[in-house]
Amino acid sequence: MSVNIPSDVHPHLMTEIPLDAAAFQPPPPSYVEAKYADDTNVKPSLGDVDADHDVLRENERWPTPEEERTWVRVADKIPTAAFLIILTEFCERFTYYGASGIFNNYISNGYKVPGSSPGAIDGGKQMATGLINFFQFWCYICPIFGAIVADQWLGKYKTILLFACIYLVGNIVLTLTSIPASIHAGGALPGLIVAMIIIGLGTGGIKPNVSPMVAEQYTRTRPFVRRLKSGKEVLVDRDATIQSMFNWFYWSINLGSLSAIATSELEHNVDFWPAYLLPTLMFILCILVFWLGRNKYIRNPPTGSILIQATRCLTTGVRQSRAAKRSGQELLDDTGAKLNWMEYAKPSNMVDVPASPVAWDDHFVDELRHTLKACKVFTFYPVYWLCFGQITNTLISQAGEMNTGGVPNDIMQNIDPLFLIIFIPIFDKVFYPGLRRCGLDIGPILRIFIGFVLAAIAMAYAAIVQHLVYSTGPYYDHPGSQHNDISAAIQIPAYAFIAWSEIFASITGLEYAYTKAPQSMKSIVMSIFLFMNCGGAILAFCFNPISADPHLVKNFAIAAGLMGFFAFLFYACFYKYDRLERNRK
Repeated sequence: MSVNIPSDVHPHLMTEIPLDAAAFQPPPPSYVEAKYADDTNVKPSLGDVDADHDVLRENERWPTPEEERTWVRVADKIPTAAFLIILTEFCERFTYYGASGIFNNYISNGYKVPGSSPGAIDGGKQMATGLINFFQFWCYICPIFGAIVADQWLGKYKTILLFACIYLVGNIVLTLTSIPASIHAGGALPGLIVAMIIIGLGTGGIKPNVSPMVAEQYTRTRPFVRRLKSGKEVLVDRDATIQSMFNWFYWSINLGSLSAIATSELEHNVDFWPAYLLPTLMFILCILVFWLGRNKYIRNPPTGSILIQATRCLTTGVRQSRAAKRSGQELLDDTGAKLNWMEYAKPSNMVDVPASPVAWDDHFVDELRHTLKACKVFTFYPVYWLCFGQITNTLISQAGEMNTGGVPNDIMQNIDPLFLIIFIPIFDKVFYPGLRRCGLDIGPILRIFIGFVLAAIAMAYAAIVQHLVYSTGPYYDHPGSQHNDISAAIQIPAYAFIAWSEIFASITGLEYAYTKAPQSMKSIVMSIFLFMNCGGAILAFCFNPISADPHLVKNFAIAAGLMGFFAFLFYACFYKYDRLERNRK
């Protein structure tokens, strides 16, 4: 069935047209094979994507079942609105990494001490590690609050805009308290703590909403065939497109993180206040870019926070399953097995029917089960974030004990984003499409497992490097703020392995959090994924006693061992998920 719509109407602006059930069926093969459709052929969107309709445009048609089963799937073009949000994320990450990238020196070292690295607070390595871990913990616990605000009251766009303004206040506090007069008056440390709290709150409102909002800009839900200018036909797939969008989203994050190079040079050659002023000015641009795109975004309205409802649903499932067991009324599925306890939360399965109707239906219970299934995968991420967090503290300290050739030691961490900027396009345009052409579609669980293994290798390599540092004079395992005669260039492979691990584990985690969550729970699930960073920060606190000389070899070696163990445990627990996903497709 087709619905006639004027050709000058943008598909996202169409009003919903009632269709009968037949309109939800794929076109018959004879029609699909007969000709290409124009933009008057409309099919309602499938799945839980908030879109008006899937619309075939010029040189497009629906695939036959055989084509859908056998053709290689490719990614679609990324919408302009999504690129605007990606640009906003670049500016925000420029600010975040530009400021936080120099925290280690700012906290560890004294102000203008001859022959020492730049500094302000003179708190030492352990204070630096502790405060940086607190900052990471705070930045990734606040997204729970940001997700609730977006879902309950404001929606993603307004929430991002509001918390961006809060974020800007934190940047201003950090800049003002880093001027020489403030440092000499003892204002640097309290100013830094206040700024960390405000910036963490700001990023908590942005992080859980910006990546789902990027993906929401792509509204096509079913595969379609597109004829290219060359005459070749390709099967365009939503899953491949979402994967590509998250690749480029993460690419923008790492491009922005190179700001730490500029701020490191400013702290080294000028002072800390211009180093913090640069990210502050960039964040003003961030807010402006995001606001200018306000009329281009697809904005899903707030649906109401489901946390309370989800909690009541879970407790009802427990209570009802117990009641069924006590009364001997346990239900069986089609295979004769006992129903999962959550199934008893469905109104249709309740044994002890409540006096008043519950606020959810059977579909909500199914959505909640899918959400919890996705969240189980995330429980292995804290150990990964523990390893990743070494980039911003102990690896910087390690570089400070080596010969950097006059380059500030905290610039070394930017090797990681440089690798990502180079390799993300290669993976997106060459590696993953090449695997699909060979019939090898690496599922998300396998990708995450590979990322975990690469992180373990990075930590093992860092332990070897630290052993070499301690084995080299003239200061050996007590270098203090001095350098041993060993080149910091040997750190590069550690950063390379971490970068490759991010492509497999971190990007896939973002993708998994979005694609496996129901529409009403996407911000919440994303915030839970980000919350796993808090677990990494807590683990890092436990590592504090061995995060300074002469214990850094133990620090890296234990992290490597933990990551390797949990990587294989993760795959043993979840490898079946990839097979289920392939069967679904």
